[in-house]
Amino acid sequence: MAGKYDTSEFRNGLKVEIDGQPFVVVYFQFVKPGKGTAFTRTKLKNMITGSVIDPTFRTGEKVDAAEVDEIEMQYLYADGDNHWFMNLENGEQLPVNSKAIEEESKYFIDGVMVKILFFKGKAINVELPNFIEDVIEYTEPSVRGNTATGATKSAKLACGASVQVPLFVEQGETIRVDTRTAEYVARVKK
Repeated sequence: MAGKYDTSEFRNGLKVEIDGQPFVVVYFQFVKPGKGTAFTRTKLKNMITGSVIDPTFRTGEKVDAAEVDEIEMQYLYADGDNHWFMNLENGEQLPVNSKAIEEESKYFIDGVMVKILFFKGKAINVELPNFIEDVIEYTEPSVRGNTATGATKSAKLACGASVQVPLFVEQGETIRVDTRTAEYVARVKK
């Protein structure tokens, strides 16, 4: 069994277990009222379902640490119900249910390295790299003379994701995308 965390050890990104479920701390605030005992307000995101709860803990209260492991793996392919990944260290291949990683799978390009999160030995989530580079499969052609500053148009990437790009970006170009915000970063020179 993993250890326990005291409320004084809370920080963003801390992984804890509550009622048998893994949560990550996304917000915490220490509160010391004029009267009564101090406490810590939190927002915790369930690492399996994505739901958010906001429990309050008394100062000194202990919370179980979540048994979460991260293994870097390479994306291979999708076969309907699953996306397959390979551990490059031992060649082991692992399926992850497609429904569980629907949002992340929009950015899967062949060979991309991702971190697979395991809770008690079961794959529960995929952590994407911060940036990917992919080819624009379709976007409207640029119109000569249309130079509005900050104007954007929709572009569909080969991996399936849609992003807003500046008007000067053309179909067939490779661009860099921030997977955390789904935003265009830059054109990539090949």
